[in-house]
Amino acid sequence: METKPYLTLQQALKKYGLVQTGGHAKFVIQNGEVKVDEVVETRRGRKLYGGETITYLKQKVVVEDVN
Repeated sequence: METKPYLTLQQALKKYGLVQTGGHAKFVIQNGEVKVDEVVETRRGRKLYGGETITYLKQKVVVEDVN
């Protein structure tokens, strides 16, 4: 069975420059400061496959390249 490539929410926050470190990403996710597709997400390991919108501090990014 083939697995589809994905990013975790924590990795995506760093990749798109919304946070500087993994520790900061963990903190803001667990504090409920991050939304995925307009819903508060507190799981840092949330799998993102592309097309999702991440919102943090009035910044929005769309997850594109997950490879």
